Amino acid sequence: MPYPKVQFRAGECYYLYNQGVGCQPIFFDAENWGYFITRLKHYCQPDLIDVVAYCLMPTHYHLLVRLKTVDLATRIMRPLGLSYTMAINRQQERAGSLFQGPFKAVWVNNNTYLLHLSRYIHMNPVTAGLATQPEEWEFSSYRDYVGLRQDTLPALDIILSQFPSPQAYRDFVEAYREYHVQLIEHLLFDEG
Repeated sequence: MPYPKVQFRAGECYYLYNQGVGCQPIFFDAENWGYFITRLKHYCQPDLIDVVAYCLMPTHYHLLVRLKTVDLATRIMRPLGLSYTMAINRQQERAGSLFQGPFKAVWVNNNTYLLHLSRYIHMNPVTAGLATQPEEWEFSSYRDYVGLRQDTLPALDIILSQFPSPQAYRDFVEAYREYHVQLIEHLLFDEG
């Protein structure tokens, strides 16, 4: 299966995402969410990659990462996808692909996109009507960003170092409701 044609470079940030086959769910019960995050932590070793932000949704996931290796597909994303798919297939007594092809990748080529993409990722559950506030959705890194949880996965300083306080970042994210999505609309799912 071919992987994204994006040229991966160490030190650069990328938006990674994928969705379930036919936009079907990829999470079926409460344990699935935690298991995906556990696998993400396992494969996203600090010497290979920084996970800047993440959000797991019922039918898809969003990852914002900074690479330390160019071998993203074979060392991180392929094993993550395969291990999660195998576990779900066993649990759900199903066979075949769980995801709609290989993960998608977009190079985040400037800091403005980086900041707005982190906001988009954290607001995704609110935009989808799954939460009224981003901190209500436990399957994203937002709670870590605003000090409601301390996790070992997100590299918070990449974003938070650009704000005077976590509250300033919270204000920035919550202003998304008023923000015009044009800045990042080219980064959204390719439904074709």
